[in-house]
Amino acid sequence: MAKRKIDWDENKLKKWIQEGRGQGEGKDYKPWLTVTDFSSRGRCSRLKGIKTGRIHHFMADIETWYFYLLEFDEGNKITDIREFYPLLDLDEVVHDKQDFSKNLFVDKKTGCPYVLTTTFLITVKVKNGKTSYAARSVKSSKMLERKTTLEKLEMERKYWQIKGVDWAIVTEKDINRDKAKNIEWALSSIHMLPDTGLAEEDIIELGSALQFRLVNSAKPIRNIIADFDYDYALDTGTGLFLFRYLIAMKAIKIDMETPIDLNAPANSIQIVRDMEEGMRSAGG
Repeated sequence: MAKRKIDWDENKLKKWIQEGRGQGEGKDYKPWLTVTDFSSRGRCSRLKGIKTGRIHHFMADIETWYFYLLEFDEGNKITDIREFYPLLDLDEVVHDKQDFSKNLFVDKKTGCPYVLTTTFLITVKVKNGKTSYAARSVKSSKMLERKTTLEKLEMERKYWQIKGVDWAIVTEKDINRDKAKNIEWALSSIHMLPDTGLAEEDIIELGSALQFRLVNSAKPIRNIIADFDYDYALDTGTGLFLFRYLIAMKAIKIDMETPIDLNAPANSIQIVRDMEEGMRSAGG
């Protein structure tokens, strides 16, 4: 986890609120914490979100991995992902704090209260067009050995329980890293799309043609992709890009729980929907 490099006082608190941190939804949301608030040590990262269209901020690998699982969202029910969501109304919501350490939530130097955050607040689309929310606190299992961490998590639990929001702790034991890496590999094709020079019509036509070849051959996936580039006179790597894009659009189904093996037989892949429908569902 990266180390906080800011001095915390009332002026900083007011400034962040005025900046709109922790406010807004979707593309307009501003996380309470950003990578610039922390020193370079640690595993900070910034990623462009596909669902939100904005830059997301993460302070540890485990947060990034979980974000990818939310982004891929196989049920297409998640509509918004807000990281480092601040519990600004904590004092109004949770009145009973007698079981918690007095100095747990205050800066030792200034005495200014810290703002507790939950790693992810997730918006989920449910039946009848309604929305529901889920809060997830992402921590390494080692962090759970610390008393202060457990106290903060208990405060989060109380807060979300009173709010009527589903809350849970997520550790690295709950995350399949292979799946997260596969998703990262596939979804990065969406960000590559503008650089390919391919129009939407080209993507649909070529993607559909590649789908057909994949499910009708027992050859290794990499061979099908290489032959596809040659037969269609495409730049080397275009077929691989389309393969990744097909996964990202959920137009084909492949085992995501283990590292993707391009030497696997192509007909181990299943067609889920045509490319045009996949792009429409993903908002592509």
